[in-house]
Amino acid sequence: MSDKPAYLTRDGRARLEAELEELVTKGRKEIAERINAAKELGDISESGEYEDAKNQQAHLEGRIREIKSILARAQIIDEENGDNHEVRIGSRVTVRIDGEDGEETWTIVGSTEAKPSEGKISNESPIGSALLGKRPRQKVTVETPSGTMKLTIVDIQ
Repeated sequence: MSDKPAYLTRDGRARLEAELEELVTKGRKEIAERINAAKELGDISESGEYEDAKNQQAHLEGRIREIKSILARAQIIDEENGDNHEVRIGSRVTVRIDGEDGEETWTIVGSTEAKPSEGKISNESPIGSALLGKRPRQKVTVETPSGTMKLTIVDIQ
């Protein structure tokens, strides 16, 4: 697992903690029951149900380790006490994209919480990293997988 900080909002941390609790308590119990039920059917060497349950157990344990690692490295983003003079993790940034009508608003979040379809972009993404440290009215050129974008920062919240 990585040693770099995992930037999370308070809500994001709470969601991960709830998921971890669910996996450790309910998830482990359900898979243990499936494994035991498959064992009771007899020869497990040829049991598809047993193999499937063991694969799900491995996946569940991997997710538990991943969440624990993220939470151990978590740095909480203070979304409310932000400086709106400069883009930082936790900022809501409104930009105008050259050649397009209208404006886009994105929230810069850590990679764990990134959901571009919900307007949450990672600080590690090409656009997110290019916006960090910039100020209103600054122009930014970003190299993305789909080509070069030119943005003008309209507002930072």
